[in-house]
Amino acid sequence: MRSDTIKKGPDRAPARAMLRATGRDDAAMAKPFVAIVHPWSDVSPCNFTLRALAQHVRKGVEANGGTAFEFNTIAVTDGISMGTPGMRASLISREWITDSIELAVNGHHLDAMVVLCGCDKTIPAAAMAAARLNIPTVVLYGGTIDHGLHHGKPITIQEVFEAVGAHAAGKIDENELHAVEKDACPGAGACGGQFTANTMAMILTALGLSPLEVNDLPALHQDKNQAAFDCGKLVMDCYQRGFTARQALTPAAFRNAMRMLAATAGSTNGVLHLLAIAHEAGVTLDLADFDPISASTPVIADLKPGGRYTAVELSAAGGTARVAKVLKDGGLLEDHPTVENASIFAALDATELGEQPEPVVHPIASPVKPRGGFAILSGNLAPEGCVVKLAGHGRMRHEGPARVFNGEPAAFAALQAGKIQAGDVVVIRYEGPAGAPGMPEMLGVTAALIGRGLGSDVALITDGRFSGATHGLMVGHISPEAARGGPLGQLLDGDTVIIDVENRRLDTTADLGPRPTTPFNPRAQSGVLAKYARLVSSASRGAITEA
Repeated sequence: MRSDTIKKGPDRAPARAMLRATGRDDAAMAKPFVAIVHPWSDVSPCNFTLRALAQHVRKGVEANGGTAFEFNTIAVTDGISMGTPGMRASLISREWITDSIELAVNGHHLDAMVVLCGCDKTIPAAAMAAARLNIPTVVLYGGTIDHGLHHGKPITIQEVFEAVGAHAAGKIDENELHAVEKDACPGAGACGGQFTANTMAMILTALGLSPLEVNDLPALHQDKNQAAFDCGKLVMDCYQRGFTARQALTPAAFRNAMRMLAATAGSTNGVLHLLAIAHEAGVTLDLADFDPISASTPVIADLKPGGRYTAVELSAAGGTARVAKVLKDGGLLEDHPTVENASIFAALDATELGEQPEPVVHPIASPVKPRGGFAILSGNLAPEGCVVKLAGHGRMRHEGPARVFNGEPAAFAALQAGKIQAGDVVVIRYEGPAGAPGMPEMLGVTAALIGRGLGSDVALITDGRFSGATHGLMVGHISPEAARGGPLGQLLDGDTVIIDVENRRLDTTADLGPRPTTPFNPRAQSGVLAKYARLVSSASRGAITEA
């Protein structure tokens, strides 16, 4: 056992003495030591249930021969920090959560771990830590929030952000905005569409780090505690058969994850996070690899933000297993081992699905859209590539004058003041991994565009990111970013920008050669933001941090 390093032999008597003070006796110290890691917090609904859920994981570990130790990590909640300087902390937290798991687990030489996660950055961080440590690991997602009801219709946090834009445009009054705010989030769980959290939870299952069906259970589902107990038992089974995280994280698993991302028109953050997870797993994965998979994968799940249904409704319709079965039967998935089975195909074949109560998942022969929910572009504005979101609209080309803003706040203020017109290309720069720093999401701006009725007439490009709740013609992750000399820093108001999805191009007709880059003064001079800005790589590589 790895844990023998801290508990076995005469020299480790002091360590055993301290373990005894926590209630562990000789019998407990003779068993494998298993970490239960979670980012519980009561600052938001996303991670609110995880501390209680962890106790059921503990029971499962101890029922199957392990000794459990509980650790916690930080969490930064996107939905609360969105549109504020605090949003810079969000992507940065992914690295610090990963690092903290590594330090706690390796610092105590633990033998296996279960990581619970509940929001946008805790989920990829769990997978990154699993890949980095490469010990027996099971990851459990805390689950989606239920959708709210407003005037009898399901709503999520997406509609609240869009209502802000509608209010600014005079389309709704303050009482209606307040009513939407009160109705959107009825209880615990992560944001309720195929936004980043639910996208990444599905990716965890596709990668083989989570067993089928458990991540689909909503946060307050009656079966969630049993699922947590089962995950505790499962990690001990993985330990006993020597199954480690990288045995699941094969190239085929990453291709399956990309298929699931494309087939559900999921969050473009999935691209960024899969690149980072692959880096930790030692699997070669490039930004360009995503495009042919998305182009050849139809959207078969009719999910918000671009579609009609929420994650709770997908769960009732069969969840990840139904999506995966449709893709498998269509020859679009590959077999690989998972934490619960030597074959993901065998696990799918053993899963029984009834009729869908709502037509959430479509057959491949009659998809929601003929191609996946994103594409990878390049061009003279994105030499290293960028990601265009295709959910919720049918536009494949936009050409218009640039409206250039050196940061999200200036763009949001201009939009709320009615200064963005139909046909414009909103350009938000210096919001990349190093420039912001932290590559914040632009949901405040993108949702306000929808709320003001400009979603079909305006495009937006940025070296920052988009929330999974974003829809419309949006291009993000532009690399290299403006703060590191990317051509986005040379654009001027009025320059013509062309987004051409069919030809995978993002270009300007302006001659950028003789132009200087707009001067950039680093926004963070000290602390964690400055440290991150020095270490972070390009978004085209997953915005990983490197020494």
